[in-house]
Amino acid sequence: MNKSMIALIAAATMLSACNNDKADENGGRSVQTTDENQTQTENEQQKQPTQTETQSSPKHEKWSSLPEYDKIIENIGNEDYTFNKETDNDGKRVFLIELNGEKQYKTVFVKNTNRLKIIKINGGGEIYNGIIK
Repeated sequence: MNKSMIALIAAATMLSACNNDKADENGGRSVQTTDENQTQTENEQQKQPTQTETQSSPKHEKWSSLPEYDKIIENIGNEDYTFNKETDNDGKRVFLIELNGEKQYKTVFVKNTNRLKIIKINGGGEIYNGIIK
């Protein structure tokens, strides 16, 4: 209950601060926004991905719902990789990731512990080994 009150007060404070900035931008004149304009702005903000979200390549849509996908892309970048599933059983999922037909990375996701290992093939070694949420 206290957290929601604090969040509500913080949101109200931020909104009033934003309204003051608008007045300053318009030579001190207060600007009224209609509910329609505010809803449109909120919808536009919801459509834009935040910095923490990754946009999956159309080629990756098949894999983007996997729990390890975002962490893989965060570590290797969002290039035009081809994900080749080597193993997917009750215990683990293994991908070989290629770029332009050459194997670049191997990932191992241990399902019961949520541990992900990302290995760069051809001398790079392990680039990530951690538990993802």
